[in-house]
Amino acid sequence: MGKGDRRTRRGKTYRGSYGNSRAHSLQPAVAGAKATVTKPAAAKKAAPKKKSA
Repeated sequence: MGKGDRRTRRGKTYRGSYGNSRAHSLQPAVAGAKATVTKPAAAKKAAPKKKSA
């Protein structure tokens, strides 16, 4: 059981694959913990108008 074993977490990490041993989930590690909240992107301000000569 090592890098060549696709059934273990180390083998999944080595091959870059996902499955039961290496789940691809976004659930918090601690039960009852709040999921991280992403803030909305700040609106960009309009560029100042160029002065005419």
